[in-house]
Amino acid sequence: MVAGRAGPRGRGPLRPLAGAVGPGLPQQPPSLRRGLVLDLDDGAKGVVGVDTRYHERAKAETPKPSNLRRYLEVAERSGAFTEGAIGTLKGRSELAELWLEHLLLLSMLQHTSGRWRWGRFVVVHPAGNSDYAELCARYRTLLEDQSTFSSVTVEELLDAGALPKTTVAALRDRYLPM
Repeated sequence: MVAGRAGPRGRGPLRPLAGAVGPGLPQQPPSLRRGLVLDLDDGAKGVVGVDTRYHERAKAETPKPSNLRRYLEVAERSGAFTEGAIGTLKGRSELAELWLEHLLLLSMLQHTSGRWRWGRFVVVHPAGNSDYAELCARYRTLLEDQSTFSSVTVEELLDAGALPKTTVAALRDRYLPM
């Protein structure tokens, strides 16, 4: 199971995340509006944020300066980043958008309600999208704790046996025509 690598034990199916709103993070990126909720065995919730990148190319962005204090707070509290990584990520970079989307998930895990006990941000891209394959590899080198970030190719996802056969067939026809 691709998205569940080293994941928690859950009960019931994954279901869509309704209106993903990260606590205290303004301007939620569209990618985490596509998320899945998992009911964990202990009654808490898990969340998988899914960002699909089919044709997109990496481009430099700058995190919004007026929100930087909150971004840094979430990043530092998470313990997910290697020494010096946050200094790299807070400036203009091709990694900025990935970082902000990952921070949204991390902010959910830090929420005082304790509702979200487990989470992972997953970037899905075709094997042929070398920009995003390289971007994810670069981002991963900045992570001390990689348990909340993953990337997978569309091909790996479809070959994992985690989706219904009709869904796999439809996705192959649409995105991977022969």
